[in-house]
Formats: sequence, structure tokens, C-alpha cells
Amino acid sequence: MTYGPQQPQFPPQPFNVPYPQQQPPAFTPPPVVIDVGGDAKVKALIGGSVAGVIGLFTIVSTLTGQVTGGGGATVVAGLFGLLFLAIGALPIITWRKLSRPRKLVFDGYGVRWDDPQGKPWSAPWAELAGVGISRTQQRRVKLADYIMRKVMVRLDLFPADPGFRARHPELEHLWEFHTVKNGYRLPLGSNPKYIPVIEQAMRQYRPAAYLGIRDEGFMVGLV
Repeated sequence: MTYGPQQPQFPPQPFNVPYPQQQPPAFTPPPVVIDVGGDAKVKALIGGSVAGVIGLFTIVSTLTGQVTGGGGATVVAGLFGLLFLAIGALPIITWRKLSRPRKLVFDGYGVRWDDPQGKPWSAPWAELAGVGISRTQQRRVKLADYIMRKVMVRLDLFPADPGFRARHPELEHLWEFHTVKNGYRLPLGSNPKYIPVIEQAMRQYRPAAYLGIRDEGFMVGLV
């Protein structure tokens, strides 16, 4: 995936060319912070609670004989109840991972991923040629898709020179992730409210490097 002609390109250079250290700015506005970990916890708790209530109600209805249609329907209802209970229990089972603090921060120095228990990284503005937003919107097939449309959001970073990869091995797991070419992709989940916040941050700190929003086709299971 590319952003077209406006995507920055760098000429061939030695892979390990040193990069001049960025000087601290004289004055910058306060950082723009997106609490990705906190939002993930809230969404997981809400989804798990809804699924757990549905599963519990279904199982209670099955055990008390409120399911009509014979023994086969009772078995099917019981299995669905157990499935929803299992989904409801997932946030509890994976709570340690879900509750891990994760923040995306834009400030006068650049972009950084604040993830003390995971894989933190930082990318100075001076070393970035472009930053864009990749968005995937779920196709509208059913009526429910018009009411609640799933949108996947990612942040794409493009280095200013080939030596960036050697200087920032902590970002290697994001290199050319999914369909991005010659850049890095950070998945941010299904939260479209991040888009205007990222746009505000880019226009505040590095408007010349902002590549805008690129829409991609929806794929099941895409992060």
C-alpha cells in the first residue's frame, strides 16, 4: 500500500548512515495523547458483560425449560449459552494483557508508543518524511451495518532515509506490516475517534509531513 505520488521517497544511501541528533524545540504546545490501552479495557469490559449476560440468560432459560422446539432446540440453545459465556469470560482471562498501559503520544520531538510492558518505540520528526492514517470501513451489507459500522484505524510512518531501520530496531515488528510499503504500520483497533485526534496532532506539530487518510478495502480479521 502506498499513498500515491505524495508518499515520500528517499534516494539510495548506505544503510547505516548516522543521523544528526534532533535539537529540542524552543516552544511547543502540550503533547497529544491517545490512551489506546484504556479504551481497549472499556470496550472489552462492555463487550464481555453483554456476552456474559446473554449467555447466562440463555442457559437459565434452557435449564428451566423455557426453550421450545424439543430436545434438539434445547441442546442448541445450551451450546449457544456456553459460547456466549466463554466470550464473556475472555476479558477476565486476558485481563493482564488488556489492562497493559499503552499510549500513542505526539509531541515536539516526534511520535512515540508508550508501552512499558510491551514494545515501546519513538520516532523523531526529523527522521520521518511522512505520516498517514490508513482506514478500513466495514462494507454495509445488513441493516445493522448502517447503524454500527466497524472502522479499523492504523498509523503509517515513513522514514526520511534508509538508515532509519538500523537506528530503530525497536520498530522492526511494524515494518511493512499488512500492505504498507517502505514504511511502518501501527494498528490502533476499531476506534474511529482516533482519526481527528491524530489529524489535529499532525497539523499541530508536523503539517508538512501529514499524508492524510487513505481508505482500504475491508478484510475479515484485519487488525
